[in-house]
Amino acid sequence: MLERIEVRESSVHGKGVFAQRRLREGQWIGRFEGDRTTANGTYVLWLIDDDGSEMGIRGRNALRFLNHGNPANAEFEDAGLYAIRNVQPGAEVLIDYGPEWGEEAAEEGADIAVEEWVDDEIDGQAGE
Repeated sequence: MLERIEVRESSVHGKGVFAQRRLREGQWIGRFEGDRTTANGTYVLWLIDDDGSEMGIRGRNALRFLNHGNPANAEFEDAGLYAIRNVQPGAEVLIDYGPEWGEEAAEEGADIAVEEWVDDEIDGQAGE
């Protein structure tokens, strides 16, 4: 995975994930890896299983630094990240955090980044 992407400072927020080489639409970029969790927090990706249950993964690899973008150029299918359009070398890889996050960020004037997004209603704290 690291031959395709790198982590560096982002103009969106903090650190971001950037393409080191061209990523073609539909190309697998990498897998979000980490420990399963039931608590929301920094770097947690929530997935919906086939049975409709939620599963959280606390990110431990480079993909934990993915920033929000609209339009996004990548998306998750399960824990696998795929390009949804061509991404040129040096461009930031961006995902859409979803409508709930966008509404919360707009209401609070929050920066747009996974590392800042914490759902206070779920875990009752503002980060870890």
